[in-house]
Amino acid sequence: MRIVFAGTPGFAERSLAALLAAGHDVSLALTQPDRPAGRGMRAAQSAVKQLAVRCGIPVFQPVSLRESASVEVVRSASPEVLVVAAYGMILPEALLGIAPLGALNIHASLLPRWRGAAPIQHALLAGDRATGVSIMRMDRGLDTGPVLARRPVTIAEDETAATLHEKLAALGAE
Repeated sequence: MRIVFAGTPGFAERSLAALLAAGHDVSLALTQPDRPAGRGMRAAQSAVKQLAVRCGIPVFQPVSLRESASVEVVRSASPEVLVVAAYGMILPEALLGIAPLGALNIHASLLPRWRGAAPIQHALLAGDRATGVSIMRMDRGLDTGPVLARRPVTIAEDETAATLHEKLAALGAE
């Protein structure tokens, strides 16, 4: 299947790697612009960009997706589906309708609980005993589209954001 993938951190990189391993044609990777990081505050590439570059996938790092030029870059990649995981930008409606199969989001909570950013941290701070990954069809709301699949995981008593992140990244990649 021809996919445009949108994601930024390691959570998303795991899903991109799984799509590639499954033999899908990822025609474009959208990721956040390089940002200063580390002691020297040098521009750092996202985990998704690093994998895409290693695999020869074109990378697009727009500051905004609202300009028609950004929409045209995605349209020119001719995706059958958009797959989004921890991208860090809201996709405008103009992008959601480009792919015939729509846009699917890999979200690190059992929707509708913990929509938006930082669902892992919210689950831990709330003392939730379980969380999981939801695959949802994106619409113009923030994590409000129909949920197509959900896979729960138990949150251990000694769970940290880092260990839960790893569990959910692996589950999302599946």
